[in-house]
Amino acid sequence: MTETLGERLVTHAKDTGLFPQAGRALLAVSGGPDSTALLDLMYHAAGQLDLDLEIAHIDHGILSGSAAVGRQVTALGNAYNVPVRVAALSLGSAASETLAREARYAELRRIQRETGARYLVTAHHLDDQVETVLYRLLKGSGVAGLAGILPVGSDGLVRPLLPFTRAELLDWLERSSTFVDTGFSPHADAANRETRHDRVWVRQQVLPRLRERFGPELESNILEVARSAMANRSAWSSLLKTLPELEFRLDSSGAEVARPALQRYDKVLSVALLQALVREAGHRLGRKRAARVLDFVVRGSSGHYLELDQGWKIEIVFDRVRCTRGDVVVGERPVSSWGEDLNGVTEWGDWKLDWRIDKAGEVKRRSFTTWVTPGTGMIRSLRIGDRMTPLGGVGSRQVRRLLMEAKISRRLRWVHPVVERDGEIIWIPGVCRSATLVPEPGDEALRIDVYRI
Repeated sequence: MTETLGERLVTHAKDTGLFPQAGRALLAVSGGPDSTALLDLMYHAAGQLDLDLEIAHIDHGILSGSAAVGRQVTALGNAYNVPVRVAALSLGSAASETLAREARYAELRRIQRETGARYLVTAHHLDDQVETVLYRLLKGSGVAGLAGILPVGSDGLVRPLLPFTRAELLDWLERSSTFVDTGFSPHADAANRETRHDRVWVRQQVLPRLRERFGPELESNILEVARSAMANRSAWSSLLKTLPELEFRLDSSGAEVARPALQRYDKVLSVALLQALVREAGHRLGRKRAARVLDFVVRGSSGHYLELDQGWKIEIVFDRVRCTRGDVVVGERPVSSWGEDLNGVTEWGDWKLDWRIDKAGEVKRRSFTTWVTPGTGMIRSLRIGDRMTPLGGVGSRQVRRLLMEAKISRRLRWVHPVVERDGEIIWIPGVCRSATLVPEPGDEALRIDVYRI
């Protein structure tokens, strides 16, 4: 028996791991037919995907009467028993596509943070993919850009409808009794008919003419370009992570590699790897700009950085090159406790700490595993003035100096775990163990392991 579109969506989401963990999914619903179909499909799939749904609607303030669409979306959400959040902007009628998109995503991300949603879900579909690849080709995009719209983006961004055409989505809506019973009429955005916008011009003027010339295989040919570009993009990402001399690392604040390798490689290779590094961090870097960035990487000195755009930067940190976003984070994260029970686990930022009763092994000064005498402690952020007495050392040392000597970047020092008990620092995982609370080998003790999530 042929699968329905709803069944195909669930199969696609599970096979590709679009929603790897249960949680809240924030649906971006404009009120148009595509996002309305997204709402209906996700409403029927939520139970099978272990998702709790919420709707976000962004009123750009570009067209008169746009507030009414927000009220209609709110009513639609109520009909589906899905909470709705509406954010009103005041962009004005002269706002460009780019400005509207950037403002929309900024608001969606804000709502995602406020609601604690694990996923932000948009209604991009197969027709959008064809349009995007062609548009990027006309704009001179590089190979990575021709990969088109990715099914998964940073910070939980998911586009589950990419395998399906607009026609399939509209057909689903017409057949869905849940949607039909709402009496809702999807909003037809007038901006989608204005050919002054490049994307609309491509959709309404260019693609129809190309179909006349090249026939029905046009879309499949464009999608093949996207698949080839994606394979190329994936190959560079794989190389970035595989070459041992690059020592690639990725965390929530950015991505980094060893600098000497980029200084030594052929320029063309280093430029491509820099582009892959920036993509892994969550940003984009064109080929020409990447060549200029490489010159900074080769000749710059530790502690310096180069601004990219949208708050992103390339930093030189000792013998590492790091792509990151935002300013240095100074301040405390919430404290997590450990040791209350004989075994357990706690998370702190990007780190996880687990402990259990064990026979004490050799306590080393610089390790991500240690043993302490049983008791309760906490894991926290670095504080200005922190000091500790290193195992095997004489006198106390500044923790900031120890982190610097371990080549932890200035940014990451403030989000590196500090483990203490009774107000005394006993361990900086991977950096330094103190001389206190060290059990004798073989004694009953708490074994503590700390690792990145």
